[in-house]
Amino acid sequence: MTQTQRDSRSDPYGNRPTSPPVSRLPPLESGDHLSRAEFERRYEAMPHLKKAELIEGVVYVPAALRFRSHGKPHAQMMLWLSTYWLATPAVEVADAPTVRLDLDNEPQPDIVLLIDPAAGGQSRLSEDDYIEGAPELIVEIAASSASIDLHTKKQVYRRSGVQEYIVWRSLENGLDWFYLNEGEYLVLPPDADGFLRSRIFPGLWLDVVALCGGDMMQVMQGLQTGIQSSAHAEFVQQLAARRSGQF
Repeated sequence: MTQTQRDSRSDPYGNRPTSPPVSRLPPLESGDHLSRAEFERRYEAMPHLKKAELIEGVVYVPAALRFRSHGKPHAQMMLWLSTYWLATPAVEVADAPTVRLDLDNEPQPDIVLLIDPAAGGQSRLSEDDYIEGAPELIVEIAASSASIDLHTKKQVYRRSGVQEYIVWRSLENGLDWFYLNEGEYLVLPPDADGFLRSRIFPGLWLDVVALCGGDMMQVMQGLQTGIQSSAHAEFVQQLAARRSGQF
């Protein structure tokens, strides 16, 4: 009897043999040590999973996100950055995109703000629609200063060349804004009026006292002041010139 005949034969009870089980990818679990390629394969096989990150070759799958400690602060920062995006052609904002930084790091930041590569931005979009390289600005909503966002992730973002990094420590009601200077992150100081002003995105101003106090109207008024500044107007002109190849 050939192997084919044996495989197609019924057992003594008349049951047909089943095909060998199809191998399935193991699910992503926090603490897994994976290559970026394997991380992506497993992530794509879990369409129900909304967020997972690879940081220094280790998988992190966050717990369910709470309203006051994450959802609301995230929405507030999205409102602030989206308003700047609307006023600044050649600048893009994204909510929780996957970012391919290097072979060991594929984070999914809460928010990114980047400059269009055609206008001189340092990151690009891959053929399969992922961000590759470091966006100019990343925002993370963290529970406290003990979070990975202010430790391992901060080191990865610094090493990868993320120019500005904002961490809102929601449970401590504080915000840290770092800027890259000669390969190190320094704390961005407030101006004489108490605003934090981006060094990469002219006109992106943040009233931290109003933000932490829950006064979003005041936050948005401060941003509008920045958007109406001459520095922002010059930045918009520069981006347009770069896009047209005149810069």
